[in-house]
Amino acid sequence: MPPADRPPNRLATATSPYLQQHAHNPVDWWPWCDQALALAREQNKPILLSIGYSACHWCHVMAHESFEDPETAELMNRLYVNIKVDREERPDLDKIYQSAHQLLSRRPGGWPLTIFLTPEDQTPFFAGTYFPREPRHGLPAFKDLLRGIEQALRQQAGEIREQNRSLIQALESLNPAAPGDAQPLDGAPLEIARRQLAESFDATHAGFGQAPKFPHPTNLEFLLRHWATTASPGGGDVQALRMADTTLRRMASGGLNDQLGGGFCRYSVDERWMIPHFEKMLYDNGPLLALYCDAWQATGDPRHRQAALATADWVMREMQSPEGGYYSTLDADSEGEEGKFYVWSPEDVRALLEDDEYALFAACYGLDRPANFEGKWHLHTYLEPETLAERQGRSLAAVGDLLEGARRKLLAAREQRVRPGRDEKVLTAWNALMIKGMARAARVLERPDYLDSAQRALDFIRSTLWREGHLLATYKDGKAHLNAYLDDYANLIDALLELLQARWARQDLEFALALSEVLLGRFQDRELGGFFFTSDDHERLIHRPKPLGDDSLPAGNGVAARVLQRLGHLTGDVRLLEAADRTLQLAAESIRRIPYAHTSLLLALEEQLHPTETIVIRGAGEGLARWLARTHANYAPRRLAVAIPADETELPGALGGMVPRDAPLAYRCSGSQCGPPFTDFAAFEAALGAAEITPTRP
Repeated sequence: MPPADRPPNRLATATSPYLQQHAHNPVDWWPWCDQALALAREQNKPILLSIGYSACHWCHVMAHESFEDPETAELMNRLYVNIKVDREERPDLDKIYQSAHQLLSRRPGGWPLTIFLTPEDQTPFFAGTYFPREPRHGLPAFKDLLRGIEQALRQQAGEIREQNRSLIQALESLNPAAPGDAQPLDGAPLEIARRQLAESFDATHAGFGQAPKFPHPTNLEFLLRHWATTASPGGGDVQALRMADTTLRRMASGGLNDQLGGGFCRYSVDERWMIPHFEKMLYDNGPLLALYCDAWQATGDPRHRQAALATADWVMREMQSPEGGYYSTLDADSEGEEGKFYVWSPEDVRALLEDDEYALFAACYGLDRPANFEGKWHLHTYLEPETLAERQGRSLAAVGDLLEGARRKLLAAREQRVRPGRDEKVLTAWNALMIKGMARAARVLERPDYLDSAQRALDFIRSTLWREGHLLATYKDGKAHLNAYLDDYANLIDALLELLQARWARQDLEFALALSEVLLGRFQDRELGGFFFTSDDHERLIHRPKPLGDDSLPAGNGVAARVLQRLGHLTGDVRLLEAADRTLQLAAESIRRIPYAHTSLLLALEEQLHPTETIVIRGAGEGLARWLARTHANYAPRRLAVAIPADETELPGALGGMVPRDAPLAYRCSGSQCGPPFTDFAAFEAALGAAEITPTRP
């Protein structure tokens, strides 16, 4: 029976597009819920837990090979209670069971994640990722695995119970221990992380390590900020700037970046950034958008500015819902083939372009070279416009115009193809990352439309996902649900602080303070410090993680520590500063052990050692905007500047003492120390300039 003709299973009513993709499987799927867990206990059946996401290529492969196969489904239904989870909606479950996979198999996990759980307490006793229909590459056939695992649970119950006890202890040990009498952190981990990144830097193709290569925007931000911290008229860490700048340029000019439509793919399968895994994730593009804005300010390289513009335009064109929230992902596949939407043949391109356009375009993007992706051509910049202009005796402007015209024609033609699937759920944490990126782009690139886009997304979150003093994690098809996680709260505070710098809105400051109260009250470990990934009223699971290391998203504890420091300095709330300090104390041993794996926490540490420069401008009229614009004119990563109109009264905390006068004035603080306000613009500008760095081409 064709899948579409089968009666739907329980996943048909899920909000997750990933779960809905499996709604017509012959597998008797359950979502993760109390009823499914109770059924496993009642029937004494092990749980087969399958975790993935809608844009995951190998999830699609395993679904087609196994979950759509009636014979495999019969085995699954007879031997197991089968639960399907979207890792994007339930990162709490994904974090726990990815950690369990690593402990059980001694290797990193991934998606699809295939976990077998005991029925009585959901403890995993066997874990893997993708399993094929037939044995290959050292992996057993999935049907053979299903029989063997169920038999092992019946025949080796005692050994499995003992293994489970050890596994639970091992999971608990992953959370950091009490800080004890450890020495407070100094700047040593910053220098060690800088050295570790340099050791893994690919000097030939840029990026870090070997293929596959991921963007790792937090690492690149760390390097940019390290250069800014050390920069001086006499030198500074130019190598740190060079590593970040070169990597960003190679990523933007390569196949990782959609050369026609903008937006970055998840990772490059090769070391040259040429061929990506074609899925596009909101959580990659938000931080990369902010980072390219920073890189443009730091270097003055227009290629960084163009990458930021293309990414922001793509987000507004393809990823923002009519309701205002940002969608989650674009699939890698269309028409059953990965990358089909994006690749070309020279003949297709020649038919769309004039001869002079084609000659330039082919030389630039490699259509005059052998195919680079399964007999087709994926656009990758082989020759920069400057080189083409020199070789062909044209002006750079003329070459740029011809290439831009060609790109527009090809993009219009590509829009007629069958598009990749789009996961249209709205995730709070991912939206926060993009709101921050769009707000940064709005003020750095002077694009009010980007600010409008960020505002629409924030308005959607506030009206739809903020309920009775707490956040919800996800929304789709009119339904918002699931308790939000640490990442949701921390990243949304970060986004609000970025928006406040772009334009003042009192309700945003109040929202940020309300979110911080939930962090302190519901997520904070009051005994040891730091923040749990889930709130104290969350569903009880086998483990309550307290993540410190960065993964595909920046670590929630690192983001929380940094934004609470910034919000604490802005408002003078010492509770926020103390919570940030206790987080860094708790994380000290982990940071010292592997500094480069904790760059989000290192950014918080850097701002503790070199406190944020907080600038509060008070005034009215056009003068207020002029003073604020000056604070944003150059790359100043440890600066937080807000302009508060004179008619705002009864401001919270320290802001209440920063009173306006007839003309604009600026209060400038370093950490908790503030000097007298500046009333003269020239003196204010000179003071800022003395602490700033000039754009530098490495």
